[in-house]
Amino acid sequence: MVGASPSAHIIELGELDKVPHKDAPPLLTEAAVNPLHLIKAKLEVRVGEISLTVGELMAAREHEVFPLKRRIDEPVDLLLEGRVVARGELVAMDDMFAVRITELPMPLKA
Repeated sequence: MVGASPSAHIIELGELDKVPHKDAPPLLTEAAVNPLHLIKAKLEVRVGEISLTVGELMAAREHEVFPLKRRIDEPVDLLLEGRVVARGELVAMDDMFAVRITELPMPLKA
């Protein structure tokens, strides 16, 4: 039957067993966390960039300084999958770098 429209009909299902299968994962309820919040993503912080040739990079010596195209008082970019999603400032936290968020494109909702 070429060109015929498919037909649809209702399937009658019996009462589902109230006891879940022993290997079944637990069901999320409305009170549970949004499952999208559990997805991990890599957030990168871009301090600056510079354009140079491979030859210039290969000729570099220890202690050589490459000035970045970003001033000290400019915010750093926070990238998710290569796209800027926020901006912030570098801060020190104990003996590590950290980023304080200063700009968001829109308010984030929990």
